[in-house]
Amino acid sequence: MNTGPSILITGASGGIGRAAAIDCASRGARIGVHYHGNRERAEATLAALDGDGHRLFQCDITDPQAAAALIEDAEQTFAGLDVLVNNAGVSQRHNFTDIDYDTWQQTWHRIVTTNLTAAANLSFCAGQKMIARGGGRIVNVSSRGAFRGEPLMPWYGASKAGMNAMGQSLAQALGPKGVFVYTVAPGFVETEMAAAVLASAEGDSIRNQSNIGRVAQPRELGKTIAFLALEAPEFMTGCIVDVNGASYLRS
Repeated sequence: MNTGPSILITGASGGIGRAAAIDCASRGARIGVHYHGNRERAEATLAALDGDGHRLFQCDITDPQAAAALIEDAEQTFAGLDVLVNNAGVSQRHNFTDIDYDTWQQTWHRIVTTNLTAAANLSFCAGQKMIARGGGRIVNVSSRGAFRGEPLMPWYGASKAGMNAMGQSLAQALGPKGVFVYTVAPGFVETEMAAAVLASAEGDSIRNQSNIGRVAQPRELGKTIAFLALEAPEFMTGCIVDVNGASYLRS
């Protein structure tokens, strides 16, 4: 039975979340596989994990009370939650000139509520538990879009920029309490969420944004998240780690 730290990963039914779950489990961690609606895919993630002691958690994290209940459930299930990975997220592309005001408002609300507000609520609830237990870690999955801009997804770029600022602010607020906060900012990743655009006429130009000539594989993000969740020095708290194949460089 896995006896390592307990890690709750939101949006773990596929893509980056599944890869992170697999990597963390291979290092002995106990994984909470969160999903929203697709139990079959979440069960496939669970079946792919090394060891045992892992659990499924269903929740609509955009519901503040359900988010609080999710953290409580994970805390009770694992007799303490050591790490929260805020991975769940959604995106939607629109040309600015092709949408009406109602669509604009609805899209902003849905994306920001899922990508930022839900992560903030989960971080608050988990952070309180971690402080009471003497420490823990929060890992946020952001995006290079927070830095470079997203003309077809301004709501997505803004939500991820907010996540970066939230992570840095929480790192300062929670560090003295033994809770350390890390963020990873990928570019395009070969996931279900990106599949349509990568298969479109834009696909080759997106892959060529990196001089490696491809986009990231989920396992590469999984390794990075596992490092931050389990191995990163405490003194890295507040960091934002770029994983984008040199497609967007900042200094």
